[in-house]
Amino acid sequence: MKKYNIITVILIFLTLVVSCNNNDVSDVKVESGTADFSKYVALGNSLTSGYRDNALYISGQRESYPAIIAEQMKRAGGGDFKIPYMSDELGGIPSVGVNNKLILSVVGSSLAPVLVTGTATTTLDNIYSQGPFQNLGVPGAKSFHLIAPGYGNPANLASGNANPYFVRFASSANATVLEDAVSQNPTFFSLWIGNNDVLGYATSGGDGSNSITATSQFQSAYLQLVQALVAKGAKGVVANLPNVTSIPFFTTVPYNPLTPATLTASDPNQIEKLNQAFSQLNQVFDYLNHPERKVSYSSTSSNPVLIKDKALTDLGAQITQVLVSQGISSTQAALYGSLYGQSRQATKSDYLLLTISGVLGKPNSEAINSGVPAELAVNGITYPLADKWVLTSDEIANINTATTQFNSIIKSTADQYGLAFADVNSLMVDLSGKSGIIYDGVSYTSKFVTGGAFSLDGVHPTSRGYAFIANEFIKAINKKYLSNLPQVNPNIYQGITFP
Repeated sequence: MKKYNIITVILIFLTLVVSCNNNDVSDVKVESGTADFSKYVALGNSLTSGYRDNALYISGQRESYPAIIAEQMKRAGGGDFKIPYMSDELGGIPSVGVNNKLILSVVGSSLAPVLVTGTATTTLDNIYSQGPFQNLGVPGAKSFHLIAPGYGNPANLASGNANPYFVRFASSANATVLEDAVSQNPTFFSLWIGNNDVLGYATSGGDGSNSITATSQFQSAYLQLVQALVAKGAKGVVANLPNVTSIPFFTTVPYNPLTPATLTASDPNQIEKLNQAFSQLNQVFDYLNHPERKVSYSSTSSNPVLIKDKALTDLGAQITQVLVSQGISSTQAALYGSLYGQSRQATKSDYLLLTISGVLGKPNSEAINSGVPAELAVNGITYPLADKWVLTSDEIANINTATTQFNSIIKSTADQYGLAFADVNSLMVDLSGKSGIIYDGVSYTSKFVTGGAFSLDGVHPTSRGYAFIANEFIKAINKKYLSNLPQVNPNIYQGITFP
């Protein structure tokens, strides 16, 4: 795809990628202030576990943000920080269909993320006897999952009420993540949870398969978590949620990726043919007083993709009726009505998901198998992209509203219980800004791959990105508890590895 060709060019100028020395160079005497770091536990989701490149694997776990923080805490009386390591660097769990990690590889003449080959060795065998573990980050967990009994019970996997990662390190089948945390009598905790309460909706294009957690449910779960963690006097730090639409998964593919060169790659007359094909339908849209639905492809500028927008009034029956009146067969007219009743070309208010790169401009085999002619079944050009590939402005508004409400709950809870507050949302805003963040001469942005802060899944940070997050937590801890934990140098952690 076009974006990887661009990446290939940019890569010539970038060699700032791999370094794995975790040692901070500060010799300053480190003090814990009013905090006690002797037993630190970290609760959260994939971001807490060190998940990146669409998988959880050993080196990522070793450079998770809580692991980085724990290393700094050891200089101020911090104790051991055990991690429930996966079995290898592949990250897959074959028995439950969890794929291996992504790596950057040459595909054709370009670079692209691909699944690393090899048979992963991680199983669901419980490893709690090697614990208890202080990193309690569970990939995929939402707020209420951390207080759900049986979330680590393998018998609940088939129903979707258990999580394979927690199955591996839960203390018992019915234990909750929260119970496994408080049973260790932590003196200090970090809690960063809630991203998946919104993210699942976003990464599924708001198609209804993964809804946003109700605000009341989030608030109830969050309060239960904090109240249990502070019940015996532990101090801690909590973090707010980044706006998910600031991450590369939603900002890499523009709404108008169809250049004239792309459209005419296999047929120099393709744009003219497309406009001719849509001319009759466009007349119907005019007749129905919906000219904004008309489909037109330009031969001089980039073109928006064609999408389905479920928020639009369904004009399918009207389109069918008008086309029949114009002499089109009822079968063909019904097909047009079905395909384009809720379609429109995307606008800059819409976000296309990163994973669309694998389907855009390609035949939709499911549509063809259902009887749609091949020329009307080209994803995003003649066949409207399904809801799961696009976030519309209405869906983005839902995400923003929920994120704002959840962040308000997190901040007010932090204030109520006297906890440190890490503003990760502001950090992500800085990264997604035009100039990004410059650390010791190295520039970081949220740009996919070349920005250096996000891994190949476009959602989770690289280790360098996690180091920035760890520093944000450390700053909040020092401010609240008058400690002086040293920040780390993100430049010495692992970034994207290029072939």
